[in-house]
Amino acid sequence: QVQLVESGGGLVQAGGSLRLSCAASGRFFSISVMGWYRQGPGKQRELVAIITSGGITNYADSVKGRFTISRDNAKNTVNLQMNSLKPDDTAVYYCNANAKLGWALSPDSYWGQGTQVTVSS
Repeated sequence: QVQLVESGGGLVQAGGSLRLSCAASGRFFSISVMGWYRQGPGKQRELVAIITSGGITNYADSVKGRFTISRDNAKNTVNLQMNSLKPDDTAVYYCNANAKLGWALSPDSYWGQGTQVTVSS
């Protein structure tokens, strides 16, 4: 199994910055895509940013130019640097990883427990 542990959430004023981190641990063969999703009050969970093991990234339009995702394959960590935060960014942020438990197995999706980000106006 794969365990994902997030850290770095908190309360920040609009225009401020936060950095989220996620570390993957457990017994797995490889992790392909890692990313961040969020779920705001009364909203569905949505993609924020993802990054492949090769460093290819994809961002939601709402965060382009403000958020940066990065990854350390050796440490199995993924980070999300969030700048110019807005009240609309308030949500629980979840780390996600697509991991294979064995070389011949299909990847499964794993989720962290979530970390709260609150942006005050």
